[in-house]
Amino acid sequence: MHRTATGGRTRWRTGLVAATLAGALVLAACGDDAGGAADDDPVVIGQVAEPASLDPHVVTAVNDFRININLYDGLVRYEADSLDVEPALATDWEISDDGTLYTFELRDDVEFHDGSPFDAEAVKFNFDRMLDESHPYHDTGPFPLAEQFFGQIAEVRVVDDHTVEFELESAYSPFMANLAYPTGLLISPTAVEEHGEDVGRNPVGTGPYTFAEWQGNEHVTLERNPDYWDGPPEVAGVVFRPITESQTRVNELASGGADLIVEVPPDDVAALRDDPDVVVGEQAGPHVWFLILNLAEEPFDDVRMRRAVNMAIDKEAIVNDVLQGTATVADGPIAEAFGDAYNPDLDAYPYDPDAARDLIEEAGYGDGVDVTFYVTEGGSGMLDPVPMGEAMQADLREVGINASISTFEWNSFLDEVNAGIEGKADMAQMAWMTSDPDTLPFLTLRTGAWPDEGGFNSGYYSNERVDELIESAQVEVDDDARNAMYHEMQELVVEDAPWVFVASWKQNVAMSPEVEGFELHPSFLLRLHDLRWAD
Repeated sequence: MHRTATGGRTRWRTGLVAATLAGALVLAACGDDAGGAADDDPVVIGQVAEPASLDPHVVTAVNDFRININLYDGLVRYEADSLDVEPALATDWEISDDGTLYTFELRDDVEFHDGSPFDAEAVKFNFDRMLDESHPYHDTGPFPLAEQFFGQIAEVRVVDDHTVEFELESAYSPFMANLAYPTGLLISPTAVEEHGEDVGRNPVGTGPYTFAEWQGNEHVTLERNPDYWDGPPEVAGVVFRPITESQTRVNELASGGADLIVEVPPDDVAALRDDPDVVVGEQAGPHVWFLILNLAEEPFDDVRMRRAVNMAIDKEAIVNDVLQGTATVADGPIAEAFGDAYNPDLDAYPYDPDAARDLIEEAGYGDGVDVTFYVTEGGSGMLDPVPMGEAMQADLREVGINASISTFEWNSFLDEVNAGIEGKADMAQMAWMTSDPDTLPFLTLRTGAWPDEGGFNSGYYSNERVDELIESAQVEVDDDARNAMYHEMQELVVEDAPWVFVASWKQNVAMSPEVEGFELHPSFLLRLHDLRWAD
């Protein structure tokens, strides 16, 4: 490694060396040369967890998406500073007047990293693999987001080598936004055929970086793609290190073990803002942090108990004291960042422990009740989950609800909670970061999104009118009408209180001033194509 003096600190830079057999970028000792970052140094990124997979179609967490977005491209992508879409592997498209036929013109000068052609057949392979149970590689899944994001696709047709059509069963407003989401990234059919269900450890895309190495619980290393259709990156590679404990990420940034870290602990954000050797980036975005309540069992099958929990927890104190102002209080299931789809007139639950006690008494639990509470040690968008969970535990104790906390590593936590919490827990933490106002309600609040239906409604909430509004909004092309549906949906969900609505996060990163060319994006993804070392 290179030891570098910057701003009075001693930093350890991570060098790039060629692996003896694979020629991969790896973390290795490269001597004690003094000086700034070398042109062949990777940028080292401190992530919140080990990825579950590098197959873009099988994962659900932003932690994994942040890597995959740099390995793969989709037909479209988000614009540089918004959630609007722009061309990527598709150069142009047409949409039929009835909104059911999308025709994409594809780039004719792109290959996958393994040298196989990117063409209309490759596009069809990707979507058929996810959606067609008879496809020969459908068993390389499961594909947990495919049905919710792309289940409206009736058929994908190859028109010619560089033209592909998507026929939808009906008009579907979020379709283009869903194509830009990481689930719409396109993987090499040749790689899937070669590696089968292990393709997530052997990823092949068309993106700005190519896969080099994955050392479990140590790092995922990517190399610059010199033939990238949108121009090669300036840095030689990027290394993603899973650093689960948030304070350890900060320490690694200070010591030079990482050049950029995500999800800085709230206590450190203010201090790092004043550190001349650190650049801090912050941005509000479409994020909701909430508690899932188990409606399938006592005590939260009773709406009075759900409303009581919402009033027993001091969300302002959590935002101001635990999160140090790095979030705002959430009042419903759609983040304010979604603009007109957000209902500004929601009658949000106030902090009122006396009213909470009265509801608990009415529900028959005045002598106290024990509940189980699943908490994650960290994870994508989870803010400061253990201190937040402990603060909530203390608030609930004050009104006679005794919450017993069980903590889990992030991927284990997702396995437990996404499968549904009936029979396991009464409450569970969760956070979602989405690119449109449709995704979170559709995947987590519909009756059709219960876990046994392949969705993420892990607390088994059901309201027929909410179902109708969510499903109607999916196909409504008039923005005012869609927004009115979402406003009514939010009112009903807040009244039913299937969740405790807690916070919306201001995402952040902290990085070395030697790193330039990085900007936070509203999608919460890490777009690393423009990274460069400072001169």
